[in-house]
Amino acid sequence: MNVTASKLKPAWRTPAVVIVAGCLIALLGFGLRSSFGLFLEPMTVARGWNRETFAFALALQNLLWGIGVPIASAISDRFGPAKVIAGGTLMYALGTIGMAEAETSFALHLTAGILTGLGIAFTAFSIALSAIASVVGPEKRSLALGFGTASGSFGQVVFSPIALSFISAYGWSSTLWILAFISLLIFPLAFLLPTNRKHVAKESTVEQSLREALEEAAAHRGFILLALGFFVCGFHVAFITVHFPAYVKDLGLDAKVGAYAISIIGLCNIIGSFASGIAGQRWSKKGSLSVIYFTRAIVIALLLVSEKTELTIYLFSFAMGILWLSTVPLTFGIVAQIFGIRYMATLTGLIFFSHQLGSFIGVWLGGYLYDLNGSYDPVWYTGIVLGLLAALIHIPIEEKPLQRVNHV
Repeated sequence: MNVTASKLKPAWRTPAVVIVAGCLIALLGFGLRSSFGLFLEPMTVARGWNRETFAFALALQNLLWGIGVPIASAISDRFGPAKVIAGGTLMYALGTIGMAEAETSFALHLTAGILTGLGIAFTAFSIALSAIASVVGPEKRSLALGFGTASGSFGQVVFSPIALSFISAYGWSSTLWILAFISLLIFPLAFLLPTNRKHVAKESTVEQSLREALEEAAAHRGFILLALGFFVCGFHVAFITVHFPAYVKDLGLDAKVGAYAISIIGLCNIIGSFASGIAGQRWSKKGSLSVIYFTRAIVIALLLVSEKTELTIYLFSFAMGILWLSTVPLTFGIVAQIFGIRYMATLTGLIFFSHQLGSFIGVWLGGYLYDLNGSYDPVWYTGIVLGLLAALIHIPIEEKPLQRVNHV
């Protein structure tokens, strides 16, 4: 029995190792993709594309990311995350290289959109977070998820200025090649995660199939409301990630202001993610989510009515960064709290699909409306309304763990 256990869980694969590996995967995967918005202007100018062409490619990327995550998560729940993430790494790298070489809009949509989107899905930080959640107890889970989310944000801090400096020094195409090779670092890290799910300690004696877990979640009002709220999160985050650097330059400010703004958002989200994790341990998770979405709406409104200076952009980035992915530890924490961790990757993957539907609409709508009337303002106003609605729909969520009966 001890021999079997040691095969399932080698002595070196401690919770600390899993947490560090998961954080590094989140850092690299999320950090690299967060820099793609910096390529909007140089690529559209070089290829003669309009902004909607580039925006649709990244919108497609977000959509395929969303479609792929539930599939990757279900495979991860069945066989463990290591091989899933390793395979996704190869797609990620190939898609980024293809993006560098794309000369037509079709090629851009195929590589930057579909292939890279699937690569991001199969290396998704949500899978890494689920692996982290599986090796810590309920009393520390929100904090551990906050730590993992903060690591993804730190990647945004690191890669935005690095990508901008590489674009200035080597050009956008060479920079994409460099980012592709950096993404391959995820491959060995994947095998530091649990190779299967059998070693995960059960928190319930009730056995449940994947189908039963999905039916249970679909019938739970809180699960549906969490998915709708995460749709709004995706709309906000993806629109800002892709279009904010161009928005800043349209204001007449230096391009570096936009890159620094994205970096500030990532830096401040480290604080926000930790604070969110702590809040989830001490107070109502759904209440904290309502506050976050309401505050996002206020911050966007303040940006629109303020004078557009560098200071305004940096203050907006600071505030939005605190609120950026602080939704993740709380949303994932509620899922684990209600449904347990056995199928957490699958359930959070489905909620994340809703997030990516919001991302698709936010990114595409930003490019479409800009090309239509030369302004991003309609998208900002939409973001305000959605933020207020998201704040309201979290209020009726029931956070108590489900009571299950084991059928014999």
